[in-house]
Amino acid sequence: MTEQQPYTLVRRLGGFELRRYPQSVLVQVRVDGDFDRAGNRGFRPLFNYITGDNGTATKFSMTAPVIQEERADRSNVVSFVLPEGTDPDTLPAPRDTKVTTTIVPPHSAAAARFRGRWSESLFRRKGVELLGQVSAAGLETVGDVYYARFDPPWMPGPLRHNEVLVTVLE
Repeated sequence: MTEQQPYTLVRRLGGFELRRYPQSVLVQVRVDGDFDRAGNRGFRPLFNYITGDNGTATKFSMTAPVIQEERADRSNVVSFVLPEGTDPDTLPAPRDTKVTTTIVPPHSAAAARFRGRWSESLFRRKGVELLGQVSAAGLETVGDVYYARFDPPWMPGPLRHNEVLVTVLE
């Protein structure tokens, strides 16, 4: 079973969960163009990094989710979460200049799960719903909604686990 990014459930509020995430390390790539294709286009350079195409040929286990964020300029940042316990101080440098690494500090996030094939329209609709629920709960958001896919593309749509998330202040 694929390792998943750890979190602590703080509480359930209506249609979403409030979670606390520990520090994590991401490997990322920025992809220009279409939202629906960005995840696929970003996957290969990130997969290459975790399978040893890095400065020390270090291999990392695949984890879930694959995260995607759309930026104001309509580009997308696709990220893999490196396994829990990855030491950011010994992280090997990417060989591919498009790949970067970043440390995400501990934070709280609102998250809503849903099933189905992912698409830009579905993620956007679920993101709008989440923002409405978070606002109704009296929570303040930080940044934009981001999207998480947990399953491979060959998983049948009704069985796929997806999430929309947004960082919140507590």
